[in-house]
Amino acid sequence: MNALRRIWAILSSALAGFFYRFEYEQPIDWSKTYIVCPNHTSNLDISAMCVLVNSNCSFMGKEELKDGLVTGLFFRSVDIPVNRDSKISSYRAFKMAAERLKNGTTLIIFPEGKISDDYPPTLHKFKNGPFRLAIDFKVPIIPVSSTDTWKKLWDDGTKYGTRPGICDFYVHKPIETANLTADDADALRDEVRNVISRKLKADNDAKS
Repeated sequence: MNALRRIWAILSSALAGFFYRFEYEQPIDWSKTYIVCPNHTSNLDISAMCVLVNSNCSFMGKEELKDGLVTGLFFRSVDIPVNRDSKISSYRAFKMAAERLKNGTTLIIFPEGKISDDYPPTLHKFKNGPFRLAIDFKVPIIPVSSTDTWKKLWDDGTKYGTRPGICDFYVHKPIETANLTADDADALRDEVRNVISRKLKADNDAKS
């Protein structure tokens, strides 16, 4: 299913005129297990992460994605749907996420929990879930900065249209969690958010 999704992401994006370019702070060993945490400004971020993560992976995302024509195929099989308004749903989702991590599956979680309602988008507060998981299972976190994807297609593209082209992503070096405890979850969350925030600001300043 992951191989199918990766091929679908590459082909469907290319047919629509979108291509992904990744810059790495350091090479990533995809034979290891990670939690990948990108900021979220566009539906293209999902396809981009499918292309980026060259290993077995699962997204954790909103329950409504089960109803999508394409996303539903994966959220009823390899991905983890969650209704954040339901404590029972959240508990089940985190149990599933724990099992995936134990089995060596990389998780992709957008810590903002949604695409920004602002245009241009702003970086919203991060939720704690992925950082608690990372600490509990001693899994490194990879922050990913989506720097200009929103300029090509913000959200689903219905309001401001699309501008096909190359979407740039910066893949930060993994942040280790082996020596952290549950008390460090908030600090880890803030560290990841600051890493992404600084990159977005630096990229914006360079282009202005």
